[in-house]
Amino acid sequence: MKALRIGKFDILPGTQCKIELPVAKLYTDAEVSLPVQIIRGAKDGPTIFISAAVHGDELNGIEIIRRLINKPNFKIIRGTVIAVPMVNVYGVVNQSRYMPDRRDLNRCFPGSAKGSLAARVAHIFLTQIVQHCDYGIDLHTGAIHRSNLPQIRGDMNDPETKALAQIFASPVILHSNVVDGSLRESAVENGTKVLLYEAGEALRFDDFSINAGIKGIENVLRHLKMMRKVTSKRKLKEPYIANSSGWLRANASGVVKHLVELGDRVTSGDKLAEIGSPYGEILGIVKATRSGILIGQQNIPLVQEGEAMFHIAYFKEDDEAVFEHIESVQDFLRPEDDLNRTNSTGNK
Repeated sequence: MKALRIGKFDILPGTQCKIELPVAKLYTDAEVSLPVQIIRGAKDGPTIFISAAVHGDELNGIEIIRRLINKPNFKIIRGTVIAVPMVNVYGVVNQSRYMPDRRDLNRCFPGSAKGSLAARVAHIFLTQIVQHCDYGIDLHTGAIHRSNLPQIRGDMNDPETKALAQIFASPVILHSNVVDGSLRESAVENGTKVLLYEAGEALRFDDFSINAGIKGIENVLRHLKMMRKVTSKRKLKEPYIANSSGWLRANASGVVKHLVELGDRVTSGDKLAEIGSPYGEILGIVKATRSGILIGQQNIPLVQEGEAMFHIAYFKEDDEAVFEHIESVQDFLRPEDDLNRTNSTGNK
């Protein structure tokens, strides 16, 4: 195995280190750098990046990486893990989705060494991190005031990506085409297989989403033989894949009363929310137009007509079977102690 060169740093097999990749200075002349932790096994193997906060207000991924690399049993025996907990450092500092130049970093790839600030960050991340990698896991959340049920998105037409998505074992797998200018598009063009993990809400930590993300990453690393396998008494069935999804929008403006929760099964005609006036009059009722599983929703109890409110995943299989599988995955992802308490009390 050769040394891995990132920036001006050479990282040898069997070692780990933290480095800072310079990006650009602030107005105050303070240097801003991309924080990177590299963990290399002693034996040859694949290289995978784990990235978070491409959108600076999506914080769950930062915590997933922080907890993962600090676990006592987190040991890479072969290959290399490149962990980047804050890709959009500027956005994290400002609690903003965007870069200081008001650009969405996830629409600026592959970037440019001499372009805008967002383009330069994209270029550095792509050339210094992604181009070394065989695989990648990019961690995201819903936008501000929106929550996502833990879900993996990727190109399910690619057999290897599909296999990794199934191994990750999130409650929902959603086939998703690449978006122009996204990290995933540039990574795929580089030959890097990428899973996109969506879970939780911007500017919030959600322990279930965090724990599900950690377990999923460990599942993938063990599948790639980068970590030692462990035996588990709990086995999962092969997950169902949603081939499409859609948002339901508000048909009136007003105060929202939600009637469903993330992960719920909905059928055509089901009432998902009531929209009322400040005086209590019902102005509109949002109903499901197709059967599916609720994987995302707006949380703020005020809505304007036309706003997206509910994100529904649609499956070819029977919805009841999918719903039961999602429930079993959610139970699987809960810590053993939580399951024991659930079983002893009969409550969830």
